[in-house]
Amino acid sequence: MKKISVVIAALMVPGVVMAWPWSTDMMNQPSIKPQEGVMTPFPSRSVPVSGIPTTVANREETRSMTNPVTVSEASIKQGRNLYIIYCSVCHGRTGKADSPVSAKVGAIDLTDAYVQNDLSEGWLWGTITFGSYVMPAYGVVTEQGGSNDLSVEERWHVVNYMKHALVKDATAAAVASK
Repeated sequence: MKKISVVIAALMVPGVVMAWPWSTDMMNQPSIKPQEGVMTPFPSRSVPVSGIPTTVANREETRSMTNPVTVSEASIKQGRNLYIIYCSVCHGRTGKADSPVSAKVGAIDLTDAYVQNDLSEGWLWGTITFGSYVMPAYGVVTEQGGSNDLSVEERWHVVNYMKHALVKDATAAAVASK
């Protein structure tokens, strides 16, 4: 009889244990949901996650813009780093559209004379900002998608790198590979 009562007690233990308060789901815990309650003010000197708004409405309006960021070694270095992060996946490390993805997405050769001589810095900045037929936008969110990943100034640093150092870097890479 004692064995039976021990077996019955052992079988009931899991049921008893699951009834204790620690068995509740995290889903059912008390919490504050987004948009509930009073919003606390942002800490001083905080930066909004939405970035700095772009003041032009479309890529056409950027054609005549001039680059407000002076070409310097620091600007080119920052532009090179941002180019490697955001642009090299499609346009290749050297800008020659030689990445494995380039042919699939139709990326253009950024070292081409047309890009280097005929396209204005404003147009390049506008293309980075608003995207193009295949390229996503990196400065605004549009109906086709895009993001606000690069600030206004960061986009100008990328343009400085593309116009003033990308061809040199591509030439140096070609010489080094021989």
